[in-house]
Amino acid sequence: MKRSNTKVLCRAGIIAALYVVLTWPLGSLAFGTMGFQIRPAEALTMLPLFYPEAIPALYVGCLIANIITGNAWDIGLGSLCSLVAAALTFVTGKFIKNTPVKLVLGGVFPVLVNAFVIPLVLILGGSAYAGYWFMFASLALTQSVWVYALGVPLYFGIRALRAKGISAFCDNVTGERLTKDESARSTQNRADRAAK
Repeated sequence: MKRSNTKVLCRAGIIAALYVVLTWPLGSLAFGTMGFQIRPAEALTMLPLFYPEAIPALYVGCLIANIITGNAWDIGLGSLCSLVAAALTFVTGKFIKNTPVKLVLGGVFPVLVNAFVIPLVLILGGSAYAGYWFMFASLALTQSVWVYALGVPLYFGIRALRAKGISAFCDNVTGERLTKDESARSTQNRADRAAK
């Protein structure tokens, strides 16, 4: 299956931009300074289950979003957490085909990587609001909310769009590989559109 480089680059740019746009307006709420991290952009961490380009996109989006903190540890190490979690989520999607298991395990990485590392980032950056284990628990809870409550519906929405062959969500120029029945319908639909 041939991938469109332009589509891959555009999709990566959109994912990175969405991450920033969903994070910056929340200001300090998005960075865990109030005890909980209100960061709905973390739902996008499920995208590596579909798209490998989401890995660097999430890293760049997180890097740009973290610039607002001015905390060098958060900019560097916090963004690196997103990169590692996205790569592990991608690998999960490659090896696990069962959808519920894929979603549970794919979401575990963004939750746990951030829950373990971000409290250290806050402590090193001098902006810790509580002890390590409280911050771990609060980050694990809020990450779980964003990754599973928003990320799972996002996953099913994109999967449905890909199943319909919506080009922007598929991996190649004309859409994903189709079964013989789907291919026949697709060919017929193209012929009908051309005849109009």
